[in-house]
Amino acid sequence: MRESEQIRRAWDGVVATARRTTADGLVVGTSGNVSARVGDAVVVTPSGIPYDRLTPRDLVAVDLEGRPLLGDLAPTSELPLHLAVYRATGAAAIVHTHAVHATAVSTLVDELPLIHYMAGALGGPVRVAPYALYGSDELAAHALEALTGRTGCLLRNHGTLTYGASLDQAYDRTAQLEWMCRVWLTASSLPGRTPTLLTPAQAERAEEKLRGYGRP
Repeated sequence: MRESEQIRRAWDGVVATARRTTADGLVVGTSGNVSARVGDAVVVTPSGIPYDRLTPRDLVAVDLEGRPLLGDLAPTSELPLHLAVYRATGAAAIVHTHAVHATAVSTLVDELPLIHYMAGALGGPVRVAPYALYGSDELAAHALEALTGRTGCLLRNHGTLTYGASLDQAYDRTAQLEWMCRVWLTASSLPGRTPTLLTPAQAERAEEKLRGYGRP
């Protein structure tokens, strides 16, 4: 398949995933962004365009240095964040949201407490990257540090970032992260009760088992 065709197929997937984040309540308006890598090209949602209005003519693609390859629209303001992750990891897709529960948790702790073994699906306890201005290189640097050994992190007073080998995997990790944050907030809100947490050893055993999940 020619690269141009791969890029256009990736765009269809990016748009579908972006619309899914809205439908599932993970973003409001034009907050959040989605991207996919095709070789040395990154297909990414444009800045300030509602996802339900995106068409094939709105395709935006840049190279790994952010130089325009296709499209006339400006890429998302979080492009430095996406490019930093692609350059530093084997990511094929990235989902960034302003999910309510995850954003709330990002203001309370430096690491999401081990409330559930699905933390293993993101490589272990999910860290919170220090706050930095959106769209900045500083934010990208903080996120990369929080992502060390992980496939997802929280961004302080901002939202979530997850990546994967496909758009589906990146999205599923975002949904799992938001769900775990919701569970922890719900359990923590009961007066006079403190939620039990997994030990690091318990979480590590679950992570090892999750590596083989769904395989023969």
